[in-house]
Amino acid sequence: MRDCNGRRWTHPETILVATDLSDLDHLMPIALEEAGDTGARLILLHVLSTASVFTADAAGMPYFDAVGALEIAEQMMHPWCEVAARLGICCDSAAREGHPTQQIAAAVRQFHVDRVLLGTRSRGKLGRLLIGSVAEQVLRSVYPPVMTVGPEAHLPVDRGEERVVLHATTLRETSRPSAALACQVATAQKAKLILLHVLPSISEMERKGLPAGTRSSAMLELRILAAQTGADCCSAIEPVVAHGNPTIEILALAAERRASLIVLSATRRPAFEDITRDRTVHRVLAHARCPVLTLREQQTMPEETHDLAANAHR
Repeated sequence: MRDCNGRRWTHPETILVATDLSDLDHLMPIALEEAGDTGARLILLHVLSTASVFTADAAGMPYFDAVGALEIAEQMMHPWCEVAARLGICCDSAAREGHPTQQIAAAVRQFHVDRVLLGTRSRGKLGRLLIGSVAEQVLRSVYPPVMTVGPEAHLPVDRGEERVVLHATTLRETSRPSAALACQVATAQKAKLILLHVLPSISEMERKGLPAGTRSSAMLELRILAAQTGADCCSAIEPVVAHGNPTIEILALAAERRASLIVLSATRRPAFEDITRDRTVHRVLAHARCPVLTLREQQTMPEETHDLAANAHR
C-alpha cells in the first residue's frame, strides 16, 4: 500500500456507493456506518445502461427514455441523502448514462474516491461462482479498495463483544499491503485482527512429509507478518492456520468469530481466466455475512484481473 494513500484508505474522505437502486436498502446502512466512523463524504452513483430503459409512445412504439429514467434514479436516491444529512453526513447523488464500469471508474477519478462500495448478486446457475459483470469489472478497474456487500452480508449485532477483522492472506510478498491495510482498519475500528492462511488438508500435508497446523512454516510466516504489521499499528493480532477448502475455512472462521469485515488482496489473471474460473474470491464475496474489503495487488503486468488473497489451493 502506498504510504500517501494509507490514511485515506483507512479513513476515507470520499466513499462512492455504486447502486442499481434495488440494493439501496441493503447498501446504505453499511455506507452510513462507514461514513459515520470515518467522517467520509458519500456519493451515490447510479449508471443507466444505454439500452436498459424503454417506454412506449401514444402509438405503442417503444423508445428509449433516458431523461425520465435518470430523473427517477435521482428521486430514489434523494431520500437517502436526506437520511445522511440528518446524521451529519455529507451525501450527494449522481445519475449518469453509459457503461457502468466506465462511469464508476470515471467517478472514482473525478471525485478522488478513496473507497468504492457496491453490492453483489447471484447470476443464474453460475451465481454461486460469479459476482456479476459490473462488480467483476470494477474489482479489476479501480485502484482504491473496493468494499463489496453480498446478499448475505449485514451489519454486526452489537453484543458488547470484541470487534474482529479477518484478513485472509496468501503470504506472498505482493499481498503485504493488504495486511497493512487490514491492520490499520482494525486499529481504526478498535478491533482484533486475525491473520488467516489456508493450507491443503492435513492428510495431504502428511503425505508430503510437511508439518501442519501450528508447526507449519506458514504459521512461522504468519507470526513474522503479525510482528511486522503490528509494528505500524496498535491492533491485537492473532495468526491462524487452517486446513482444507479456502472458501469454507474463510467463511467459517468469519462466522465463528463474528467478523465485522473480511479483508482480501487480489492478484491479476488473464481476463478470460479471471471471468471463467471457479475462484474462491467470488464465493467469499457472494456468501460472506459481513462486508468484504478487497485491495488490488500491484504488479508490473498491464492486465488488471483478480484472484483471492487466500491460498486458493486447487
